This record gives sequence, structure tokens and C-alpha cells, in this order.
Amino acid sequence: MRVTVTGGAGFIGSNVVDRLLGAGHEVVALDNLSTGHRPFLNEAVKHPAFRFEEVDLPEAGDDVGKLVRGSDAIVHLAANADVRFGWDDPDRDLRQNVVATHRMLEAARREGVPRFVFSSTGSVYGEAAVIPTPEDCPFPVQTSLYGASKLAAEGLIQAYAEGAGLRTTIFRFVSVLGARYTHGHVIDFVRALRRNPRVLRILGDGTQRKSYLDVHDCVDAIAMALDDDRLNGTFNLGVDDSCLITESARWICERLGVDPAFEFTGGDRGWIGDNPYIHLDPRRMQALGWQPAYSIRSSVERTVDWLVSEPWVLDLPDPRRHA
Repeated sequence: MRVTVTGGAGFIGSNVVDRLLGAGHEVVALDNLSTGHRPFLNEAVKHPAFRFEEVDLPEAGDDVGKLVRGSDAIVHLAANADVRFGWDDPDRDLRQNVVATHRMLEAARREGVPRFVFSSTGSVYGEAAVIPTPEDCPFPVQTSLYGASKLAAEGLIQAYAEGAGLRTTIFRFVSVLGARYTHGHVIDFVRALRRNPRVLRILGDGTQRKSYLDVHDCVDAIAMALDDDRLNGTFNLGVDDSCLITESARWICERLGVDPAFEFTGGDRGWIGDNPYIHLDPRRMQALGWQPAYSIRSSVERTVDWLVSEPWVLDLPDPRRHA
């Protein structure tokens, strides 16, 4: 199988690339390198069945068709993935999450690529009325530009599935952790504790309750979607559990061997669009045989260990904030 992976030099994308190459597939990775990193593809570039194309999807127009030509599937992971800084540049989520998705869908339609797998988000549920949240939960008012843009992209995908006959899978992720992770609370806390191990500043009041998924388990689901015809439609991906932000902070501190005082900024959320309780119901996916191998705590600890082993990542600037 030939698979085009957008965001292929990014956190999840590069892990997908390695998994697919290891399974014997041919892979074309597309990335504009705004948040992806070439070192994440150090093993992939050694593989004769791999090709990398540096491309900015919203600006690429009809040229995207040439890049996906001959593909059997597209795994569309390229996106602006940081909820926190959406209002710094309100057009960014539209360009990178909606326009880029339309580019890939239209390329798939024109080039006859039959399979389309998309990374959406649990943020589309906003402040959900049902916890754990199932796929058919009534949608509340959207609370972030990120969630709104992903929901708009989902609508486009569903329309192309109906009108163009694409076989589509939409995965609504909780936050993903693991090797090659470059943004989110774990790296923020590790950076802060490296600067000052005596005090850790936590956004909000620490009572926010979140769910997390290891990238290994996320990639398992994506690989499964390429092989299993039952995975059509929308599926939650997450561990059937959640943790307090303060619990995660303690696990991180224990892993680093530090014991700081916690300082809180106050309020029940850390930023505009921060949903104080996220816990998705993954039973629909589990019924098809997918099961996460890692708990939330082990995912947090594995992420800390990877960051410590790759300290250059801790020194990266955050391009989302300044884009």
C-alpha cells in the first residue's frame, strides 16, 4: 500500500511514518516544517520506500494532487494543534485545519485516492454534558477556535464521503503523549522545572481533569483504520480514565526527582477554550478490537523519559505562539 501522511515530520505523523514503513508500506510524508522536525525522520529517510516533500498545504493549491497521485490512502495529520494560542492569530486554525483539509480531500477526489483518515479532537465536544463522552453526544457551543475548525473539517470530510465516495475515518483524540512530543503541559512543566525545580506554576486551580493517550496506542488505531473496512465513520480515541492536572504534575516531578511547591494562577481553566473536564468514551473503538496498552500515568512518565533523553527538544521555540 502507498500512503500519503500529512504532518509527516510532526509528533504523531513521524510515528505513523515509522510504523507504516515497518509494516512494508510505501510512504510519502508532506510537511511544511513549521512544527515538524527533520530529525524525527532520521530513520525514515534511510528507507527506500520513503519520500519527503516540504509543502505548505493551504498555499499549495492544485499541486497537492501531484503529491498524492498513486496513493491508496491519505492519513491527514497536518494541523495547528495548540488550543491555547488560537486568538493570537484567528486565521491560523482556518488555514491550517480547514483549508488544508479541503486541499487534501479535493486531491483525493481528483486523483482517485479511496481512503482518508483524519485526526480530529475531543475538543469538538466543547464542555460536554455527558462524561465519559460518546461520539453521539449532543454538541454544545464550541469553546475554542481549534475545536470549531476541526468540527468544520469533519463536516467537509463527511460531505466528501457522501458525494465523492471516499471511505473516511475520523478519530477524535484526547491529548496524545509519548516520543517526539513537542507541545503541551508535560514539556511545559519539564522546561519550567529545569529552570527552577523549587516552584511549578500551574495554569488554573489544578482541579482540571484530563485524559491522555500514548502515541503508540494512537498509531495502532491509525494503522488499524488502513486495514479494517469496519472503521468507517467517527471514533473516539482515549484511555477510559482521566486524571487531575495536579496528579500529572506530581508524576512528572517524581520522574524528575524534584519536589517543588505548586503555584496556581486560579480559576477552573487555564486559558480561553480550556475545557475543565475531558474524558472520552472509547467503547466504540474498543468493540472493534483496539485496546490502549498504556495507562495515563505510564504515558506521562514515558514522555518525561523521552524528553530527558532528547534535551534538544526542550530548547525548541514554540512556533505556534509566534506564527
